Amino acid sequence: MPIRELQYPAEPYSKVNRHKERADYALETIHGIVNSCPLLHVSFQDPSSPFPAVLPMMGQMGSFDRPSAGLGDVLDLYLHSYVSARIVNLARAASSEPEPEGLPITIAATHLDGLVLALTPHSHSFNYRSAVLFGHAHLVASQDEKLYALELITNSVLPGRWSQTRVPPTPAEMQSTAVLRVRIRSGSAKIRSGGPKDGDKRDLADEELLGRVWTGVVPVHTTLGEPVAGGYNRVEGFPEEMEGWRKERNGEAEGFAKEVVKEG
Repeated sequence: MPIRELQYPAEPYSKVNRHKERADYALETIHGIVNSCPLLHVSFQDPSSPFPAVLPMMGQMGSFDRPSAGLGDVLDLYLHSYVSARIVNLARAASSEPEPEGLPITIAATHLDGLVLALTPHSHSFNYRSAVLFGHAHLVASQDEKLYALELITNSVLPGRWSQTRVPPTPAEMQSTAVLRVRIRSGSAKIRSGGPKDGDKRDLADEELLGRVWTGVVPVHTTLGEPVAGGYNRVEGFPEEMEGWRKERNGEAEGFAKEVVKEG
């Protein structure tokens, strides 16, 4: 019997209501979108402000207790921050309550894969992959777990980067850096692929319109440019293994953006 794919519960606050056919609640899909997104947008409520706060932050899904866990397993989200940042202070205060549940936060990750150009403005769209997670944040106190999270996040910038640098961090660096662990309650993904989908039959039968308006998809993908050495760099040339990864990643990103045009 095949193993059933783990999914997040479709809670009222996490359920996709519009274009339900684009929804995906599988852990592997959602975690993959989050872990491949360079910047996450994290929102929370600051009692001292009349407006919700939104911060761009670096983060990665992982499991300190089960480091070998895959994207389809139950994972926590680790967020990198500064020790006295507002979100850290709020999480610290929430964790000190008599029955601490943590700071409620929402995390969003989005990849733009294409500009979808249709016959009418109404039918224009994007090809995209988006994910939203809901959970409670706690300040990581264990130094071992903190180091695990910092290595996880550093290696998300460039594979193996942690071991290529001066590590471990100094006590001062560890003291000034905070890591938040988010226990995820629910999440959802929403994905759009394919070409333009004009729905008005009159437009599709209008030969003058079809001959005048270009329709299709402009693939969008992030390209890692040619490395530029820093002012105090003493290493001759960009390391070969890093250059190989850069070119491979660029090729994969371009190929993916073109391939999803055929889907949907």
